[in-house]
Amino acid sequence: MTALAAAALVVSGGSTTASASASDAPPRTTHGPCQYTQTPDEPASRPVPLPRDPRHTPSHGTFGMAVRTSQGPLPLRLNRAKAPCTVQSFLHLARHRFYDRTVCHRLTAYPTLKVLQCGDPTSTGEGGPGYKYKDELPVDLPPAPSDPTGARRLYGRGLLAMANAGPNTNGSQFFVVYGDSALRPNYTVFGTVGAAGLKTLDKIAAGGIAPTAQDPAPVDGTPVLRTELLNVRPPCLP
Repeated sequence: MTALAAAALVVSGGSTTASASASDAPPRTTHGPCQYTQTPDEPASRPVPLPRDPRHTPSHGTFGMAVRTSQGPLPLRLNRAKAPCTVQSFLHLARHRFYDRTVCHRLTAYPTLKVLQCGDPTSTGEGGPGYKYKDELPVDLPPAPSDPTGARRLYGRGLLAMANAGPNTNGSQFFVVYGDSALRPNYTVFGTVGAAGLKTLDKIAAGGIAPTAQDPAPVDGTPVLRTELLNVRPPCLP
């Protein structure tokens, strides 16, 4: 697998339908430590306000989230200690039902990159929440055994991480790892997938990737088994 393929867990770019006046206006940024910033050139795919950004962002503990998909359960456990701003944003979007009835648009099956990518209401890889925020990059991932240079880290089976379009461009798109993957540590890890969710991911992966006119046997593209996030329900937390 080429370096390009290994580094391609990105948001392809947002919509450019914002008006000229909106584009010319300075982006609004929250005043807390997370500094969620509006992206006028990439408006929200679904209406959603900026998240709350309290000075003391919750940064301790883990908790579970129930995610029901059209292919089975995908329970998640979010880790505030590893990525407090990311968890706060994910909870915000879930509470506003941003993720409900969205389709996971991308499945990869490279030898060293095995993920399912979700979180875009447009199902194109270009949609987002109309804001971005800073990275909270992992510092404790082991080196990837498949990379002799030591530049890539092991994003192990079961990790939950954010996709992005470069440094500090996190939005709503995320990926779940169904097989050990080698990536540069440029993607915020903010939780894990439960055992039942791994079974669901294995089912989706076994279904394969939809062929195209250009590639009859792709290793990156739309899952054959249409995977819709039916609802993403946060726990009752403050």
